[in-house]
Amino acid sequence: MSEVFERYERQYCELSANLSKKCTAAGALDGEQKKQKISEVKAGIDEAESLIRKMDLEARSLQPNVKAVLLVKLREYKSDLNNLKTEVKRLSSGGNYLSARDDLLESGMADTLTASADQRSRLMTTTETLNQSGNRIKESKRTMLETEELGVSILQDLHQQRQSLLHANNTLHGVDDNVGKSKKILTSISRRMNRNKWIIGSIIAVVIVAIILILYFKLK
Repeated sequence: MSEVFERYERQYCELSANLSKKCTAAGALDGEQKKQKISEVKAGIDEAESLIRKMDLEARSLQPNVKAVLLVKLREYKSDLNNLKTEVKRLSSGGNYLSARDDLLESGMADTLTASADQRSRLMTTTETLNQSGNRIKESKRTMLETEELGVSILQDLHQQRQSLLHANNTLHGVDDNVGKSKKILTSISRRMNRNKWIIGSIIAVVIVAIILILYFKLK
């Protein structure tokens, strides 16, 4: 549903209801007061026609499935406006009827007026329902956007946690590499120490043998 069309529609329904009240009030007046009230109604009818033209232009610019629904509603609004025009003409004829109600009854327009009022009431109810539906749709969109933002935030947190885990994993690999290198160095040192022990032991053994030989030759 077009927001522009809905705005024009609300304005028309409010204006139509106001004009209907003014027509009823004009039927109970006489003289200049009645003429003034009829002039106000005629000015309102001009404004209502302008709103209907705007709604028609807006409806025809929409997609075919939406346009078809809105054009049906426009026909109802045009019929409602024609009833208002007929009522104004009857009031402007200046007959000698005692009241606008008697005038409508005698001319067979009472049923039309009642039907028009019912039609306006249904249209206003429909408009209110459409507005509520539009508000619910907007609320749903807002909830969807909030959910989407929450999802994006969760994904960002998960990405950061993944990066942290990858960093920790890389750090562990680095530690493992360092431990491996340290183990190799310690093994190498251990081997050198064992080799040095054998060398020192051999030297000591040679020295002892030499001392024994020297003592032996001296004593002999």
